[in-house]
Amino acid sequence: MTGKRRERLVPAGEAARALGISLDTLRRWDKEGRIRVERDPGGRRQVPVSELERLSGRSPRPLTGARLSARNRMPGVVRSVVADGVMALVEIEAGPYTLVAAITRDAVEELALAVGVPVVATVKATSVMVSRESDGAGGA
Repeated sequence: MTGKRRERLVPAGEAARALGISLDTLRRWDKEGRIRVERDPGGRRQVPVSELERLSGRSPRPLTGARLSARNRMPGVVRSVVADGVMALVEIEAGPYTLVAAITRDAVEELALAVGVPVVATVKATSVMVSRESDGAGGA
């Protein structure tokens, strides 16, 4: 017997935060038919992930279950894994960006990383460098 896979639902408050709107706005959009919601057994609004993607034009922040202080978390897909000795380079396509992580070969094996595997890249840095590439304007 095959059943329809149930889409993941997000509580209304979390959905509002993901969309950058207030909970009142989300409720109004529901009444106006601008957003599709479902109700849980207690009558609380739950928003399907596909609605968040439709309205925001991007995937919502993934819920990994990990309790980390890092906030720069980007869902992506492994595009290549090159292991040499004890280290490995893992190339991740995260939206329009390509990230390269230098991790241990053991981590690659423990996580079963391979081309096509969905992952979450978490970046925690004490410094971030910013540069302006030459645009030919010669500005100072």
